[in-house]
Parts: sequence; C-alpha cells; structure tokens
Amino acid sequence: MPYASIQVDKLTPHIGGVIQGVDLAQPLDEATFKQVHDALIDNGVIFFRDQRLTPAQQKAFGRRFGELHIHPAAPKEVPEHPEILVIHADENSKHVAGENWHSDVSCDPEPPMGSILYIHELPPVGGDTLFASMYAAYEALSEPMKRFLEPLTARHEGEHVYRGRYGLDDKGKTFPKAEHPVVRTHPVSGRKALYVNGGFTTRIVQLARSESDAVLQFLYRHVETPEFQCRFRWQVNSVAFWDNRCVQHHAMWDYYPQRRHGHRVTIKGDRPFYRP
Repeated sequence: MPYASIQVDKLTPHIGGVIQGVDLAQPLDEATFKQVHDALIDNGVIFFRDQRLTPAQQKAFGRRFGELHIHPAAPKEVPEHPEILVIHADENSKHVAGENWHSDVSCDPEPPMGSILYIHELPPVGGDTLFASMYAAYEALSEPMKRFLEPLTARHEGEHVYRGRYGLDDKGKTFPKAEHPVVRTHPVSGRKALYVNGGFTTRIVQLARSESDAVLQFLYRHVETPEFQCRFRWQVNSVAFWDNRCVQHHAMWDYYPQRRHGHRVTIKGDRPFYRP
C-alpha cells in the first residue's frame, strides 16, 4: 500500500519491510505514527537503518504503541531503565536470546504485542535474524487441518525456558504460564495466525500427550518453511520492530566467539483469542 511520507521497501511477499524517512530519536507526529503502525500491521516486521537512540528515546518510541512490558526473568542491566532488555553474546556465552524459533514471552497470560530491538555492536559477519509469518503458516495449511486446529488451545510455560538461564538466584520464583488458542485472531488485522512455538508451547490441552507431541512437532517444522520467512542482515544502529501476535523469529548464533550487543524494549499486549 502507498504511504504519504515514508518509504517501505518490502523484503518478501509475506513478511518484512524496510522503512526510510523516519528518525526514531524524534517524537513521531500523528500522521507518521499512523504510517509506521500501518506498515507494521501490513508487513509483520519492519526495519530501520542508521538510527541513534538513547534508552529513553527507544522507550519513548515503544510507548507510542502501548505500555512497556518488563521481562519476567531477565536481570535489569540498564540503570533507571528496567524496561530495557539487554541482548548480548560474546566468547563467554552458553546460549543467546532467541536462538530457537519462538514468539516473545508467549507464556504470559497477556503476551507482548511487539518488540523493538536496537543493535549497537555486531560481529564482522553473521548474527542475522530470521522472521516467519504466522499468517502465511496458517494459510498454507489444508482446510481439514485448519478446522482441526481452530478449536484447540495449548499450554505455554516459562519454567523450562527461564529457570537458571540468567545466572540469577531464582529460587522460589514462579515463572508465568498460560493457555492460549492454537490459532489466534489478530486484534487489528482480523487475520488468523498460528500461535504455537517451540520455545514455550508444551502441550495441546485437548489431545493425548502422544497426539499433542506429534501435532506440535508437525507445526514446528511447518513454521520453518522458507517461503514464510524473511532474513534481516543487521548493520550497526539498525532497529527491528516485530508484531509478536503474528510473527515468530530466530536469532542466528553463527558468530561465536564474536560479540553482539543491543537493547530491546517490549510492548504489552492483550489476551490472545480466536474468532471464527
């Protein structure tokens, strides 16, 4: 679709757009905000190059889209900015954030609406992020499979993901868990999207364990279909903003032992629902 004052260059037919003509360090006027919002809804994930953001400016941009989310497990590493999640990997890392396909914090009863990642430091090569459209994943299913999945719900749990992950003393801490529809309806676009992911989803409630495992493994492989994806090659001071309600992502950890560093802010969402 055309935009009045910004340029959006699509990466693939299903997902991804690079936006030009916006300085995220400056407050967005209402017309520009609406175009950026519409570009996010249209493309699932949007990207910006050559940005210079302080933590306060990154948070201000995020707040234009809603109240900011505070991560349920990660340490608060940026003084005075608990909403900032530090994304960091180096020669000492045992794992990195987002190294498997997932939807951010889907274990929350009200999972995040979206996430905004700003990268400050990159390895000489590698460290791309892949994004996959869950609209495309749903729409590619056969009609019988869609009818089978649409009434189902699945458990999403944070315990196995977060326990001991960040090196903090989390003894006695309870991590979020929730039950969400396997197919969710996007509250803005009205489109249907798959909403299970290999990071947090543990079981389809209405099925026996063996049936659930088989169906989930099929869906996890289905989500990885290359035609549903775009791949973003980061540059220093790039920003990615993805719609967590209809997109999964996978951070490539192909650069060990090099360093990669950035800040993420996450926007609160609402309870997923399915509408026929």
